[in-house]
Amino acid sequence: MNVSLTTWIVTVVVILALFVFDFFAHVRTPHEPTIRESGFWSSVYIAIALAFGGYVWWQWGGVFGGEYYAGYVTEKALSVDNLFVFVVIMTKFAVPRIYQQKVLLLGIVMALVMRAGFIAVGAAAIDAYSWVFYIFGLFLLFTAIKLLRESDDHATHEREQQGRVERIIKKIFRASDNYDGDRLFTKENGKRLITPLMVVLVVIGFTDVLFALDSIPAIYGLTQEPYLVFTANAFALMGLRQLYFLLGGLLDKLIYLSYGLSIILAFIGVKLVLHALHENTLGFINGGESVPVPEVSTGLSLVVIAGTLVVVTVASLLVTRSRTQKKLKSAGRD
Repeated sequence: MNVSLTTWIVTVVVILALFVFDFFAHVRTPHEPTIRESGFWSSVYIAIALAFGGYVWWQWGGVFGGEYYAGYVTEKALSVDNLFVFVVIMTKFAVPRIYQQKVLLLGIVMALVMRAGFIAVGAAAIDAYSWVFYIFGLFLLFTAIKLLRESDDHATHEREQQGRVERIIKKIFRASDNYDGDRLFTKENGKRLITPLMVVLVVIGFTDVLFALDSIPAIYGLTQEPYLVFTANAFALMGLRQLYFLLGGLLDKLIYLSYGLSIILAFIGVKLVLHALHENTLGFINGGESVPVPEVSTGLSLVVIAGTLVVVTVASLLVTRSRTQKKLKSAGRD
């Protein structure tokens, strides 16, 4: 895939322009977005992401177009897991809903910048050492098992982790216990302090570093093109703020999402290990020669990822609906 410097620059400028537009059009004036507003703009950003995939398909062919769509769907699914964490963070710090938009958008921009760094490092590592795929694959398998173990008490684990980050932040910076509108800094008794909103922003940024450790190897298991990795990440993060307000209470109903993400990460982990064996250069494995193993196609990857998400979503909604009906019947008897 040949991507010119001009294409890179134009792409980055357009993505940044969309974030700037989002800030001035929706975030600059603090307010709690309505379901209608969130739904409309979430649909707009998803449409832009899908249209970009069409451009990739037209410009570089169906193979790369398929890789982009597989990467985008995977990153979008993983970003929904981010929303669970955002809910936990906002609840823990009691962030007023009218100020949540600002901290979410800034956190997402921070996430994109940090992920760009991870993408660059990953691309350099893959280019220099093909055995990196072994590490990525095994790491994703480990992450899948870890996510599966924590799925029953995900919220408690996140609260403990964020509590540790909060304590570190407050040791380094002088922090106020009071919100000052949507400001990140305030003054109390002549001293300049960071507000709880700034603490929340740093916690969200740190949390996304941990998410990037999972998502970047995962997407490199679907495409080795840095341009596609970056754009899939950017478009998956774009609109995440609107999705946070749109889904709202629906997040609590996606009880099997962690299981689905575990399956996806494990599947991509196996795919990476198979690819590493196919490209093998390690002397202690088959004498440094390629191992004749089957490789997973992009089409199959897309089917498995999308199919898993559909199954866990439908199963989650059916089970939570059934549980709600049972509770209502039980309450009616009482």
